Amino acid sequence: MAANVQDVIMLVGDSITQNGWERGGFAQLLAERYVRKLDVLNRGFSGYQTDWAIPVFEQIFAKQHEQHHVPKVKLLTIWFGANDAAPAPSPQHVPRDRYKENLSHLVQMVKSPTSAYYSPDTQIILITPPPVNTKQWNRPDNPRVFETTKAYAEDVKEVGEKENVPVADIWTSIFDAAGRSEEKCAKYLWDGLHLNSDGYNIVFQDVIDIVERVYPELKAEGGKLQDVFIPWRELNVQNPRPSLVKRNARF
Repeated sequence: MAANVQDVIMLVGDSITQNGWERGGFAQLLAERYVRKLDVLNRGFSGYQTDWAIPVFEQIFAKQHEQHHVPKVKLLTIWFGANDAAPAPSPQHVPRDRYKENLSHLVQMVKSPTSAYYSPDTQIILITPPPVNTKQWNRPDNPRVFETTKAYAEDVKEVGEKENVPVADIWTSIFDAAGRSEEKCAKYLWDGLHLNSDGYNIVFQDVIDIVERVYPELKAEGGKLQDVFIPWRELNVQNPRPSLVKRNARF
């Protein structure tokens, strides 16, 4: 087992999070940005929606009494909605009111002092589903509706305002980048639903922008984070061991 050395960024979501390790994915970009400072944990689950996310989150996020034994989650992204927005009677469908309740529940699991999972060290970013390009997504067995996904993206923003949590509005960022054209969203989606590297780059930039504006202590450069182990040029090469000790963040 790896020792508890670096704290982490945890990415929780569906297949769009799971695929974040692909070349140019936002998980990969975050890992590169935070190398030697924070590890990136990808907890994306293809096909999942928020009803199923809650019992999973209860197992992947440490309870209060466990947290001093494991790395601290410094930043948590919660990114669901692409599957919740599947039209009924799809088993992936979650009605909008329950979708909002589920997102709030996930946030409160971490933010509420009365929660078994309360983690005051954890900052949260909600992410909206991206726009769906129904011209690309030719799946009669698993359809999506452009306006429905847009409505679920609006729901995320509503939850963010209610819970006082920043939202990366990926739906709007990608739609604006595509000239507000559904068909031109193909530049950012490889199949009409899932992001390609251009789409993930927008996600990465939006997340980093929120970190710099809202959580500046978590900036990779110029913030309070530092390399957990010192750069080699700072070593006393005649007696290196005393300086080869884990350093904590400066906050």
